[in-house]
Amino acid sequence: MKKVAFVYPGQGSQVVEMGKDLYKEYQQVRDLFDTANERLGYDLTSIMFEGPKDVLTKTENTQPALLSVSTAITTILAENGITPSVTSGHSLGEYSALVAANAVSFADAVSLVHERGKLMENAYPEGKGSMAAVLGMDQDTLSKELQKISEQVDDVIEIANLNCPGQIVISGSKTAIDVSTEQLKTAGAKRVLPLPVSGPFHSSLMKPAAEEFRQLVNEIEWSDAEIPVYANVTAEIVSDKEQIKQLLVEQLYSPVRFEEIIKQLLEEPLDAIVEVGSGKVLTGLIKKVDRKAKGFAVQDAASLAEFIEWVKED
Repeated sequence: MKKVAFVYPGQGSQVVEMGKDLYKEYQQVRDLFDTANERLGYDLTSIMFEGPKDVLTKTENTQPALLSVSTAITTILAENGITPSVTSGHSLGEYSALVAANAVSFADAVSLVHERGKLMENAYPEGKGSMAAVLGMDQDTLSKELQKISEQVDDVIEIANLNCPGQIVISGSKTAIDVSTEQLKTAGAKRVLPLPVSGPFHSSLMKPAAEEFRQLVNEIEWSDAEIPVYANVTAEIVSDKEQIKQLLVEQLYSPVRFEEIIKQLLEEPLDAIVEVGSGKVLTGLIKKVDRKAKGFAVQDAASLAEFIEWVKED
């Protein structure tokens, strides 16, 4: 059997009709989506299939929706004898990885990420926080420029996601992000693109939500991970359940070190790195780390069948 890593997408990969064809084709997907609806107390499935887009894009809906599609595909793959040797996820995607590694049940995880979404939305005043993607600037130069901007406006602006070479996401107050748009281009960035998000995620401005989130994390049952999981906060493998819980709390206000995780996955004896869930965002990032990397984006019935066929080839 081929050795593969599963990586799971985070916020931004959601689309209306996500998971719809899988739902029609597989009873286990219908059962899983029903579990999500039951645990959440509302019809998440109809929001996933019908939208409207602005309702699906609400963080409290996006997060359980992405987890549901990723877990559904993982479940079908497992029933075909396909499991990952190692796994990880981008921000929210780490929860899908932990479900895949049997560190937490899907039912508990879907309710937890729904509450996580609400906490993230409410942790900072609406419209006062923002994020932006910075293209074409290295981390050291960017860090120095952010320090200057922070001092200039007397507000928070920090690195949030280290995605791939030449793509770093920053997070902070809307004032600081607005100032950065021109100043970073003057300092050498190719582009600075504001992101359509509702808050300053993965920055220190999320710390007020951390202790409340810790209580929620402690209310559900965790196990040691049965499959190695690379954690966002450390870019290192985590398996101990207490460490998993602590890192999930820290993840709210810490940078996502995805590029480092991908570099480590590329050093493992793998036949492919597989993005499992809605969209192809992570597949694109992986190619920017190493354009020769073998990858798949398994997001619907057609790509699922294609991947299963590839795995079972001699």
